[in-house]
Amino acid sequence: MDTTISLLPSELAISKLHGYLLGAVGPRPIAFASTMNASGIPNLSPFSFFNVFSANPPILIFSPARRVRDNTIKHTLENVLQTPEVVINIVDYDMVQQMSLSSTEYGTEVNEFKKAGLTMQKSDLVKPFRVAESPVQFECKVTKVEALGKDGGAGNLVFSEVVKIHIKESILDENGAIDQYKIDQVARMGGNWYTRANTGLFEVPKPLSSLGIGVDQIPEDIRKSNVLTGNDLGMLGNIEKTPSKEEVLKFLDEHVEIRRLLSADDQKQLHKYAQGLLEDNKVLEAWKALLADRITR
Repeated sequence: MDTTISLLPSELAISKLHGYLLGAVGPRPIAFASTMNASGIPNLSPFSFFNVFSANPPILIFSPARRVRDNTIKHTLENVLQTPEVVINIVDYDMVQQMSLSSTEYGTEVNEFKKAGLTMQKSDLVKPFRVAESPVQFECKVTKVEALGKDGGAGNLVFSEVVKIHIKESILDENGAIDQYKIDQVARMGGNWYTRANTGLFEVPKPLSSLGIGVDQIPEDIRKSNVLTGNDLGMLGNIEKTPSKEEVLKFLDEHVEIRRLLSADDQKQLHKYAQGLLEDNKVLEAWKALLADRITR
């Protein structure tokens, strides 16, 4: 069994704590934030302390943290305090290197759009420019900025109300929804690491609208299997009722492989067989295979 280290944040250097937080909490979506200062100079910078927090009203929040090394604040934060508007551009794989380049700490007078080779596209309702290459662009009004502290590493929550959305038609499916493969998003991990969503994309169906039986109702010999994982048990527990004896016997009659495993009295292989069914999202069939052992004893 793995040993665990237990840490108190107050006893860690901020840089160390920062590394643990970012290494553990991920993947994190990226807000590619376009802002403008009072003099009209644009700024473009990515932030992975970001998510959507409301649909009515539509609110996105990102957090430019104070720099750990010298406790200074970033140009993006300065800009939204001067000009309370932002365009949050979604980052796809095709622009990840340009996005990374824009995170370089250029001077206030430098336009990161130009440095990163990205196209400035005029917004309709706010002053900051959109990133034309981005698959989805949110024009936002900044409604509030909430500082979480005054020391290095402290975040500043930028509440951004979406006033207009721009979506490239090429990422939509036949029903007009955003296709999760086509949008090809990237997300931040710890250190220099990123993840590309559509190369590791998998679906987890939402729990039933009716109550699933729960893992606690799975028979003990199945629940304590040395083969089935927590994810496997979660799938088995997300079922409204288990198959009847008649359904199990019919399944057994139709599957010679199950009969062979039962004849060999090989519960481990039977559980592996059921696990394979779960990997194919065949939950009812997995239940029937598992229950066949109990019914035929």
